[in-house]
Amino acid sequence: MMRGVAARHLGLDLGATNLKWAVVAHDGDTWTTKATEQVPTRLAADADAVPAAIVAQLAEVAAAAIAEWGPVLSIGIGVPGLYDPAAGTTRMMVNIPGPWAGQAVAGPVADAVGVPAFLINDARAFGLAELQLGAGRGARSMVGLTLGTGVGGVVAIDGRVHQGHDGTAGEIGHQTIDPDGPWCGCGNRGCLEAFARADRIAAACGAATAEEAIRAAQAGDQRARAGLTEVGRYLGIGIANMIAVITPDRIVVGGGVAAAGELLFAPIRAEIARRVRTTSIEDVSVVPAELGTWAGAIGAALYGAERAAT
Repeated sequence: MMRGVAARHLGLDLGATNLKWAVVAHDGDTWTTKATEQVPTRLAADADAVPAAIVAQLAEVAAAAIAEWGPVLSIGIGVPGLYDPAAGTTRMMVNIPGPWAGQAVAGPVADAVGVPAFLINDARAFGLAELQLGAGRGARSMVGLTLGTGVGGVVAIDGRVHQGHDGTAGEIGHQTIDPDGPWCGCGNRGCLEAFARADRIAAACGAATAEEAIRAAQAGDQRARAGLTEVGRYLGIGIANMIAVITPDRIVVGGGVAAAGELLFAPIRAEIARRVRTTSIEDVSVVPAELGTWAGAIGAALYGAERAAT
């Protein structure tokens, strides 16, 4: 790399609806987002063909982004599920159809574009971005949640995202809230995600989609407001559990459903106040994420840069 030229890194954020990407530049201690874009995720009609189609699309999108905004030194790929960080393969995708166990992702993308690629969970990527560049800046410890098709989670301790031995640490959405509760896509009953994912929010609010539910609640619809209060209660229970275990400085809540604002945040805070008895909640702030829809892609780029440097 030439002296004075900022190093660039690409982040890909795989979602059930859209595939987002971001190119970031690193110059000393400064990170700058150079470009962002999204395309619809390629879902084949045959579920068995979905993984291969998506891996091919990841490679195509990476190649196009690098052609316009590269060269880049690394690629981080945020995936909405469990994965093997050493092998670069997926283990389980709850919200994207297809046989994902053992599916190679990082290797084929790296081979296609000639740049090292690394997998990270999409919620952990969101947390890394918010911790370094967004609402988590300056926090010693942070818990983050992304609310959308599912409920993603992240835990940061001593200023670093904690991933555990296999990249699965922080699965806040898959903690059990009610042992006899509704089935979750992961195969367990009563997960937080089973109460607070987008389709459950829509149903609780009497709406077709979570976006419609939020609009109705903001317009004063009482059923929609009651539904968001119910969802906020469950989220507050899950967050209270995390506070009891970690005592974080900050709780960062992002994802599309966070657009409900105080209609969701107020019941979350109320439930935290009702349940946390082991620490001072005055020292735990609950705040909205700052980086919006691109946090996952930006965080994936940051992670790729970290891995490439080691």
